[in-house]
Amino acid sequence: MTLAVHRAVARAVPADAATALAHAVTHLRGLQHEDGWWKGELETNVTMDAEDLLLREFLGVRNDEETDEAARWIRSQQRGDATWANYFGGPGDLSTTVEAWVALRLAGDPEDTPHLVAAADWIRANGGVEGSRVFTRMWLALFGLWSWDDLPNLPPEIVFLPRWFPFNLYDWACWARQTIAPLTIVTTLRPSRPLPFGIEPLRSGAPTSAPLPLFSWCGFFQRLDRVLHAYARRPFRPLRRVALRRTVDWIRARQEADGSWGGIQPPWVYSLLALHLMGEQLDSPTMAKGLCGLDGFLVREDTPEGVVRRLEACQSPVWDTALALTAMLDAGCAPDDLAVTNATEWLLGEEIRVRGDWSVRRPQLEPGGWAFEFANDGYPDIDDTAEVVLALRRVRIAQKEQLRGAISRGVVWTTGMQSRDGGWGAFDADNTRALADKLPFCDFGAVIDPPSADVTAHVVEMLAAEGMADSAACRRGVDWLLRAQERDGSWFGRWGANYIYGTGAVVPALIAAGIPAGDPRIRAAVDWLNAHQNDDGGWGEDMRSYGDPAWAGRGESTPSQTAWALMGLLAAGERAHVVDRGVQWLVDRQTAEGTWDEPQFTGTGFPGDFFINYHLYRLVFPISALGRYVQGTDRG
Repeated sequence: MTLAVHRAVARAVPADAATALAHAVTHLRGLQHEDGWWKGELETNVTMDAEDLLLREFLGVRNDEETDEAARWIRSQQRGDATWANYFGGPGDLSTTVEAWVALRLAGDPEDTPHLVAAADWIRANGGVEGSRVFTRMWLALFGLWSWDDLPNLPPEIVFLPRWFPFNLYDWACWARQTIAPLTIVTTLRPSRPLPFGIEPLRSGAPTSAPLPLFSWCGFFQRLDRVLHAYARRPFRPLRRVALRRTVDWIRARQEADGSWGGIQPPWVYSLLALHLMGEQLDSPTMAKGLCGLDGFLVREDTPEGVVRRLEACQSPVWDTALALTAMLDAGCAPDDLAVTNATEWLLGEEIRVRGDWSVRRPQLEPGGWAFEFANDGYPDIDDTAEVVLALRRVRIAQKEQLRGAISRGVVWTTGMQSRDGGWGAFDADNTRALADKLPFCDFGAVIDPPSADVTAHVVEMLAAEGMADSAACRRGVDWLLRAQERDGSWFGRWGANYIYGTGAVVPALIAAGIPAGDPRIRAAVDWLNAHQNDDGGWGEDMRSYGDPAWAGRGESTPSQTAWALMGLLAAGERAHVVDRGVQWLVDRQTAEGTWDEPQFTGTGFPGDFFINYHLYRLVFPISALGRYVQGTDRG
């Protein structure tokens, strides 16, 4: 291509981008709820649906209609190799495939049907049920398909541990502590309600765990688990009774208004199990509200095979609304546009003004901020709060004092949640005691909430936008980010995939905080983004990058990841051909409806273990990227 032709193409892109941007904004407007919020589906994997059926079976409330609908969905997600994966395009996952197989047997699929035979063959060839994660085998134990003796033990007496002692409940991340507490009851009572089938086809005969070296933390805890099992057989009964009752009280106190616990599936279902085992009747207010709330997380869809039913692991209206509001403003919508003001008023109504578990480590800090979900007053989210503030500070509404007060409280609360090392985690401050990772119980998902680059970046950007770039908190956050930069110039993405997400978040934050675009650290990040642009002009990163560095920045191009890369480059002042190609990739792949297709999972729950397809990411992030490109701004 000659230079003259290249310049002509580059000049033509903004007009196309402006048209695509307007089309996307129209589509986004159409998705806004009449109450002002946006919410896209939060898609995960079929373990949610398998465990939902198993929960209802255990409680005796499963019916044929919901079973048939869930089974159709689970069958539809089985891949050509007979497995079920944890994310689109990912490898087959042993535990997910085991749970899907059991759920389909529960739904009435005969053991000798070809799809279950093939799945069982794959399971045995890949370690068998013996190699599945602890949580999978706990579900099997509930139905007599696995021995409780062969599972790790967690005594309910941990509820008595003081806050300075290792493994007290507040050493765990918020999502983990609300899961651990009810599971101490379940693993203590060791229920077994047999099913009319077994899992022999899934057994490989392999040992479940080999002895680990004695002089290692993992080896020590493996042996400690044997001691706990011995104590479980002969506990000090008065202490155990009090521990069980106190744990029940702890669980009850944390149920949210929508019936959930933490607004997420794991603590929700385990809390229902624990309370039921402790004698709660299904029609009690707590149980009834919990079960009814689960129905609000169901997604039903008509298909040629019939209605399918799937369960969201969580819902993200506050997060989605903050991102959508930012996208509208980035696109050039007026700060008093009706859609903007409606979203603003809804967000103001979602501000959290009560104390939660976060106050254990910050007892003097006044409450403020926003959660992720419709109802989760106990756990406001630092990441959500930063993004909400970044959006709200750009709007114009009549209630100026209310708006400014909410923003101010959010900034004060978020600043007060800074960890000692200068970074920010998602829900708690200084939740960094990594010893919990060594427990045999913890073989799935993150169980602590240390600072991450993406959350810290969003807070730094918020503080800079509020004129606090020179504050001690912001400077410490900047220092944390600079220390966290990878050798290749990128940043790790904790809550999004992965290095593209981290880098796309950190570069705008550092620029906003006063780091010059010509700084070597910024140039290294820009070079990394440039080097990882795909041949088609987009960017993508496979979830395997969490376990294999060779996948860092590599993968099929996606709309959200392309937008993240573009926002990082635009913040650094890049307007070169690489940016134009990225914009053109978005323009060329926009659908007739004004959105983008994105079957890939680009959100992260637990790095390496649990992944999310936020259905609104494919729209809001491209709007922000196109808006900043067309408007010639970094954030607007």
